[in-house]
Amino acid sequence: MKLSHYNEAGEASMVDVGGKPETRRTARAQAFVKMSREVLAALPKNPKGDPLAVAKVAGILAAKKTAELIPMCHSLPLSHVDVETTVEAEGIRVVATAATDARTGVEMEALTAATIAALTIYDMTKALDKRIEIQDIWLIEKTGGKSGAFRR
Repeated sequence: MKLSHYNEAGEASMVDVGGKPETRRTARAQAFVKMSREVLAALPKNPKGDPLAVAKVAGILAAKKTAELIPMCHSLPLSHVDVETTVEAEGIRVVATAATDARTGVEMEALTAATIAALTIYDMTKALDKRIEIQDIWLIEKTGGKSGAFRR
């Protein structure tokens, strides 16, 4: 298997996607913020505001800035980004969705959105417990492009 972000000399290189057709591409990624029941119970009383609402906005903004954060990512015209949070017994599940009509996929945008949303939840709740963990960051699914659909 050949990695696409290296040239023949073995140096890091941005992939030329100019010859690829524009197609509809989507991706969903997740992260899990593990925290105690006490921290979960305190979410509605957070003096900084609603951590889940702020995390949603932070994740959307992060997806839009992915190419500025990940060196070999292409800047993409995102047609949709969403971040959903679900409170579970052991923490908060973050699921980010990204979509575009472009020449390359949006996996990194979805992963970045989920990760930054999780970090935002941590930032807004860390005063209550420093043992909060961010876990299980991964791509759930992607569609479009030459490699086709993927589902974890």
